[in-house]
Amino acid sequence: MKRVVSVSIGSSDRDHTAEVELLGEEFRLERIGTDGDLKKARELIAGLDGSVDAIGIGGLDLYLIAGGRRYVIRDARGLAEAAKRTFVTDGSGLKNTLERAIVRDLAAEGKFLRKGTRVLLTSAVDRFGMAEALHGEGCDVIFGDFLFSLGLNIPLKSPVSLRTAAAVLLPVLTRLPIGMLYPTGKKQKERRPAFGRYFRWAEVIAGDFHFIRRKMPDDITGKVILTNTVTARDVEELRVMGAAALITTTPEFEGRSFGTNVLEGLFAAALGKRKGDGLTETELHELIEKTGLKPRVVEFASG
Repeated sequence: MKRVVSVSIGSSDRDHTAEVELLGEEFRLERIGTDGDLKKARELIAGLDGSVDAIGIGGLDLYLIAGGRRYVIRDARGLAEAAKRTFVTDGSGLKNTLERAIVRDLAAEGKFLRKGTRVLLTSAVDRFGMAEALHGEGCDVIFGDFLFSLGLNIPLKSPVSLRTAAAVLLPVLTRLPIGMLYPTGKKQKERRPAFGRYFRWAEVIAGDFHFIRRKMPDDITGKVILTNTVTARDVEELRVMGAAALITTTPEFEGRSFGTNVLEGLFAAALGKRKGDGLTETELHELIEKTGLKPRVVEFASG
């Protein structure tokens, strides 16, 4: 059995283990949270190096991408460098392939997404594939990068404005401690509703679940949530708050949808990848097709 471990700087309360069979092999998938402790995360990755088949980095991205440029997050690079032999991924490859394809498929189906659908995307630089696909399908999108990362009431409405802002800000922001930009550890349990007008405006709320949950209002009646990395408790919370539907871009494995870093780690393990090997878009597309993976769709009963 191949073993894939995601070391996350998120809350340890969200840890989960699942065993799955895909591509003719058995995999043990694990998520280990360090409650915001980067030193502990580095130590865990170093300890796992060479003894597991792939390591995922959770709770932060290794890269942020905008306007065709890739910006490396300093804290994430430090974690990735702790592994010398084992393949390390942050899931950005699947965000660019799988999530892009899912948006196109949802738009073609027309039930949850269509031309003109009002979408609040928490961060486009975190999910550049999803952002480009939503815009390409003609959705009316607000890019919430300033709102959710910096707490600034500056909605971005076009890819041009996003690229301009990214070119100015990302070289600086990627050098800051990750805790200043993204909820980590115990902060992931907190909710501080804000920017209610944008939540009310949106028909679909998309992006990182921790960003969504931290700022969402108590009432999200009728909203479709397009996200990932949700637990059974998260699903129930969304139901109680009135969500119409939940769509996760990775499937459910034993009660939880793991992050793209875990699924990408599974693919890397299946191909026998090691540190320094590439994992190309072609390989990802082929594996997505072979596995036949589909998003999880949960429609909540009204009333």
